[in-house]
Amino acid sequence: MIRHRLKSKAIDNALWLNFENRTTNKEYVVIQGVGHDYRIVPKDHPSIQNETFVVLPISYTSLSYDRITEIFADRNPLWFWEELKGTFGTLNGELLRFIIAYNIPLEKLIRYSLSARGYDKEMQWVGFNKAKEIWQE
Repeated sequence: MIRHRLKSKAIDNALWLNFENRTTNKEYVVIQGVGHDYRIVPKDHPSIQNETFVVLPISYTSLSYDRITEIFADRNPLWFWEELKGTFGTLNGELLRFIIAYNIPLEKLIRYSLSARGYDKEMQWVGFNKAKEIWQE
């Protein structure tokens, strides 16, 4: 059981765990703790019968600037947010402005990079040609 003081951080952590366990039957949920914390537990954990789960978003498309500020100001960030912050924080500023100015499709760049690794969406080796087909969908 993982605990977080902030509901938003618990949700982020649960989303990551669900993504990380996407090839298994393990699903994580967020429940409000007895105090003022939030807990991340496996959905099938026997201790959470009759609990109300916090609704998890299906994507981050509505992530606000204020929420990004909160995430990046966290003194103990979740590792994946720290990695993303570091990635964008170390890129050349002119490159970032160029990406925005010309609407460079980051998703396509990411898909290209993933296809060049030869793995499918579940991290199974499929070879470079098959990976290219998968990631160009």
